[in-house]
Amino acid sequence: MFAASTAGFLLGLSLIVAIGAQNAFILRQGLRREHVLPLVLTCAVSDALLIALGVGGFATVLANLVWLEPLMRYAGAAFLLVYAFRSLKSALIGGNALTAAANSGTSLRAALLTCLALTWLNPHVYLDTVVLLGSISTRYAGWEPAFALGATSASFVFFFSLGYGARLLAPLFAKPIAWRILDGLIAVVMALIGFGLLR
Repeated sequence: MFAASTAGFLLGLSLIVAIGAQNAFILRQGLRREHVLPLVLTCAVSDALLIALGVGGFATVLANLVWLEPLMRYAGAAFLLVYAFRSLKSALIGGNALTAAANSGTSLRAALLTCLALTWLNPHVYLDTVVLLGSISTRYAGWEPAFALGATSASFVFFFSLGYGARLLAPLFAKPIAWRILDGLIAVVMALIGFGLLR
């Protein structure tokens, strides 16, 4: 049981640590201290559901739904490219900085919808959580729930650390130029992932 849960934790963490659209969004919201708890919970619970589906055998079902992958790929690419454009515009125009009123910028509904789109419209999430983690869990016959619990724990640890740890960078992001650089990097990441999905 310990070996299965540890393997799940380490593999889950290694898959989620790479900077991506979802992580960049959580970092930005964490820096702004906007709706951090509901957003990190949304990401972690979404991962938990996807991991449970993968370990439960949904990867096999997903492989038979040939129409779903291209639909998600194009929808995800469109969303990411629009978000990249918005981030690029923000990087060029500027005006962001950490202020006392920073948490009045984005409504909770808008933030949650963006977070859900970045999570559920990204085909890579399904490849990582449902397909990869689901298939590797079969190596731990009888201990698949422990493997899933380990991978789910990694998601909770990572997203809470990212969302709440971002405030340690607050002094740096009190300067508008730092926000412009971050928005520029987010635009590049989102665009690369979006164009990658189209290829």
